[in-house]
Amino acid sequence: MLGREYDTQLCSIARSLEVVGERWSLLVVRSVFLGARRFDELQEMLGITRSVLTTRLNRLVDEGVLERRPYSQRPPRYEYHLTPKGRQLWPVLHYLMRWGDEHYPEPEGSPRVIEHRGCGGHPDDHLTCDRCGTRLEGRDLRSLPGPAMTARGLTTPRIPATS
Repeated sequence: MLGREYDTQLCSIARSLEVVGERWSLLVVRSVFLGARRFDELQEMLGITRSVLTTRLNRLVDEGVLERRPYSQRPPRYEYHLTPKGRQLWPVLHYLMRWGDEHYPEPEGSPRVIEHRGCGGHPDDHLTCDRCGTRLEGRDLRSLPGPAMTARGLTTPRIPATS
């Protein structure tokens, strides 16, 4: 992680990376956007160790990107939901996905396709639906398996575990 003190620079990107710059942090946020809410779902989707996932979830909760909501009293169990602050990350994830699709393409095509729930259109470069012209937010969209995932018989992203 970067240091918390910026004696030689004033940089919003560096401050942001303190929260979401570690590899697993953005992948956790992505997985919550995709609908994984519970610890075991996140661990399965990511293929991440329990200790790394616990650390990342705690950090994202402490920073106000995610919130924990109880779903079981005995034993105590929690779901993780995006806060308004966390939902503001969807354009970052969307542009990273598009950048990866362009510069590191899969032979079969994109792993995921983002679709406007309202009409089936897709976000354009300005985060507007290319079909109906609606300005899109994360809650307006659904993520579907794309050609690469379909060709491999997958329905959810699976990332090899490393810490």
